[in-house]
Amino acid sequence: MHLHRHLLSFVLPLIVGISSPLSSTFAESGVTDQKIVLGQSAAFTGPAAQLGIQMNAGAKAYFDSVNEQGGVYGRRIEIIKADDKYEADLAAANTKRLIEKDDVFALFGYVGTPTSNAALPIFTEAGVPFFAPVTGAQSLREPLNRQVFNIRAGYFDETEHLVEKLANVGIKSIAVFYQNDAYGRAGLEGVQRAMKKLNLELVESATVERNSTDVSKAVSKILPKRPAAVIQISAYASCAAYIKEMRKAGYNGQFYNVSFVGSQALADALGKDGEGVVISQVVPFPWSSSAPVVVEYAKLMEKSGVKEPNFSSLEGFIAAKIFVEGLKRAGKDLTRAKLVKALESINMKNYNGGGFDINFSGSNHNGSKFVDMTMITRDKKFLN
Repeated sequence: MHLHRHLLSFVLPLIVGISSPLSSTFAESGVTDQKIVLGQSAAFTGPAAQLGIQMNAGAKAYFDSVNEQGGVYGRRIEIIKADDKYEADLAAANTKRLIEKDDVFALFGYVGTPTSNAALPIFTEAGVPFFAPVTGAQSLREPLNRQVFNIRAGYFDETEHLVEKLANVGIKSIAVFYQNDAYGRAGLEGVQRAMKKLNLELVESATVERNSTDVSKAVSKILPKRPAAVIQISAYASCAAYIKEMRKAGYNGQFYNVSFVGSQALADALGKDGEGVVISQVVPFPWSSSAPVVVEYAKLMEKSGVKEPNFSSLEGFIAAKIFVEGLKRAGKDLTRAKLVKALESINMKNYNGGGFDINFSGSNHNGSKFVDMTMITRDKKFLN
């Protein structure tokens, strides 16, 4: 008996000593009883800064309102911002830091194709969810990556929509001005694919470097061909510079852009030269009162002190709303695996997106194919 008791007194501390560190390993990175920590690497300074600033502002407005109501299962949502200036190497370094040092639960709202591509192998290896990147690139769509969830239509969807619209009104002479990187090439490929379906060929194409506004070579390459329309696949600073230079040189054709350009930032940069410029959109019209999600967005943005709605902050807002729906479905014992499974259960049949439909499943993480057309007006506003 004494021996038995003696053995117990020796073995018990060993068992306790082993089990207590084990029990703490069940806590998920970036999750405590009080909070859930997300990481966002995006351009917050430099020529593409408005894209990151607006995306973050929209998301924050929604997260703040959820936090005010007690969070999700008592956990407040925090988002750590990291500025990558829209440069791939900075995005990779930020991603490593957010995962390894800041120990974030998930990555949210990255902006751009080259930056998201740079993060891709890092978050994939670490098993960290990557939610709502602002890119339509195929590299984040196929093959299926269990960690990646897209809430916006792909560039192939957008460019096909643009080319069909042009062809429908008899415009078949088309050139492409594109950013000389993965984003620009993704858009160019989308235009070429769409034109091939209609047995059309591009008149010309020309490039601009990322984060540069040196468009003189692109102007001298495309201008002599006098295309009826130029489809632009770049960000607002370079697209605005290109439109201004082309107009100055006497070009009077039409300009078409994909949503990533940053619509309000483009309109502001163009001023009087913006009238008639067309932009495809992947979220509903931010001034529409017919979509409940837009009404909710307008109310919460105003509450957060932002008076002017725009497409980029609406995208951030919608992304945050869908992410929170995933958190709720994942349940109180939150893990990354449970979040992924919960997000895969969100679709039109069981989730009311308020005018923005989302369809995820175990085999499909591309939530939307929504594409709409808008045009810049004389006073830097938009027609739908």
